[in-house]
Amino acid sequence: FVCNLVVYEVFGTDSCWNVQHIIPTPLFRFTCLSTLLQSNWLSLSDTMYHAARQTLDTKDLKVSKVTANGQAAKFTLGPKHSFMGTPLEITLPFDLSRGQHVIVEVTYETAPNASALQWLTPEQTAGKKHPYLFSQCQATHCRSMVPCQDTPAMKHTYYAQVSVPKELVAVMSAVRDGEEPDPQDSSRAIYRFRQPVPMPSYLIAIVVGALESREIGPRSRVWSEKEFVDKAAYEFSETETMLKTAEGLAGPYVWGQYDILVLPPSFPYGGMENPCLTYATPTLLAGDRSLSNVIAHEISHSWTGNLVTNKTWEHFWLNEGHTVYLERMIGRSMESEQFRQFKAMGGWKELQESVNTFGANNPLTNLVPNLNEVDLDEAFSSVPYEKGFALLYHLEELMGGPEVFMGFVKSYIQLFSYSSITTEEWKHYLFTYFKNKVDILNKVDWNAWMHTPGMPPVKPQYDSTMADACIALCKRWVKTKEGDLGNFSEWDVKTLSTHQLIEFLSLLLQQEPLPLSHVKRMQEVYQLNSFNNAEIRFRWLRLCVKSKWEDAVPMALKMATEQGRMKFTRPLFKEVYNFDKYHEEAVRVFVAHRAAMHPVTANLVAKDLKVDNDKST
Repeated sequence: FVCNLVVYEVFGTDSCWNVQHIIPTPLFRFTCLSTLLQSNWLSLSDTMYHAARQTLDTKDLKVSKVTANGQAAKFTLGPKHSFMGTPLEITLPFDLSRGQHVIVEVTYETAPNASALQWLTPEQTAGKKHPYLFSQCQATHCRSMVPCQDTPAMKHTYYAQVSVPKELVAVMSAVRDGEEPDPQDSSRAIYRFRQPVPMPSYLIAIVVGALESREIGPRSRVWSEKEFVDKAAYEFSETETMLKTAEGLAGPYVWGQYDILVLPPSFPYGGMENPCLTYATPTLLAGDRSLSNVIAHEISHSWTGNLVTNKTWEHFWLNEGHTVYLERMIGRSMESEQFRQFKAMGGWKELQESVNTFGANNPLTNLVPNLNEVDLDEAFSSVPYEKGFALLYHLEELMGGPEVFMGFVKSYIQLFSYSSITTEEWKHYLFTYFKNKVDILNKVDWNAWMHTPGMPPVKPQYDSTMADACIALCKRWVKTKEGDLGNFSEWDVKTLSTHQLIEFLSLLLQQEPLPLSHVKRMQEVYQLNSFNNAEIRFRWLRLCVKSKWEDAVPMALKMATEQGRMKFTRPLFKEVYNFDKYHEEAVRVFVAHRAAMHPVTANLVAKDLKVDNDKST
């Protein structure tokens, strides 16, 4: 995979230059499966005469040359940080004056193990015939792919041309801008992309593979390998309805195209909100559209996260809390208020599990944590999502209900669009917008919500209508003695929706492990082993392993390795690891599958299982 040139257009402030536009040109070339060779151009201007210097973030990049307007520029690579990488210091060979336009070209090569990139062999794909590449830059991995100002505080547009073998297709987090035969090689094709809306570096994305697409709406296509494309088209057929619903709530969709790409199973997240090209895990392909709320979440990011962005990762809740709030408002519009309340109850349980995992006194459970010298991958949890949502829901109740508070959210988006902000800026605008209710806002315990670890200071009282049947069935299983297990039957779950069955299993996971006799009986009457819905299967297998059912161990390890979504893979490995008899088996299976895992997933599972990195690679 070779890129000849990447152009950055950078415009200055009084003391520095800032990246405004990135142009990978003339070509990314997908030619091998280990390195990315690139030259980056930066276009600069400044506001005062001086010998301009700039620091770019890099990670494991081999920089060979830097020029400015064709002249050699001095550059140095600073000391390497364990997870933040290496600063690239560039000094222009001439003074820079206000308004001056400068092209800076950086020639470099990525490392084979660049943390932003996963290279898949044909055997790791669904089609088994062609290699596959995908990037995942959030939170700070773009620097391993492109020298950049790798912070959400900086936004830029970009343009790209990608050359690939004709049997492969390239897509990016940008609007497709045409394709044509490669004039330098008749066996290749060139794909062009442009992203005219400013966005932070963590949203740059590129995918190359044997992709096909299907139209699922007037501005949407679904992409995947042909083995999944029709199933994905069915699963995500409600995308346009979700987009229109979101526009009604938050304002116009400014990104043009909204496509969804179903990635290979190793993708570590449920979805990723790359502009114009949402990533989705194949674990969403349940066959009944029951898991499409993830798409509602990623659509919501088009406003909260991509358009209004957290200035630093300490304020990540601004992205995720508002996005969960908007996602559930979409659910409210498309389903019902009871459905929104039901999903909020499930979110509260996810938050409780994260707090239990990290520890109630762990500062990483603060809504606004201190992330100095913290690896952001290790800090990732549901806290910014669900603690953030809980705060917004609490404020909704205080300010007058969902319609009133959604008015604030829409106004907040309009005011801060195309910018990156902090919690203090958000809070200041909250007090400005609700200027007639400042006395109520002043009674909120802001320190407890923002800067105190553990669960929120206020637990919302959600409507439990949809959860009541789940709660009642959970209580029956917990209280029933072994001799009375015959009272359960398949009809217990016949009237439960997919969401309610997931909730039932989630409730059981919060209890002490069930006796082995109980989970065996549950399998007899509910046939849960036959469910392919990933959310159901994940919870069921965890429940079985917690109850020390040995038959479930190989199934749990199979699920942990046949897909790589961290939400599933990490807890499944940990459950088996904590089953004393299978402690070593968990480590053995992980080591055997590590090379096929995404680097972020592999690194975190290794820490979970206390596997020494050097001995296991």
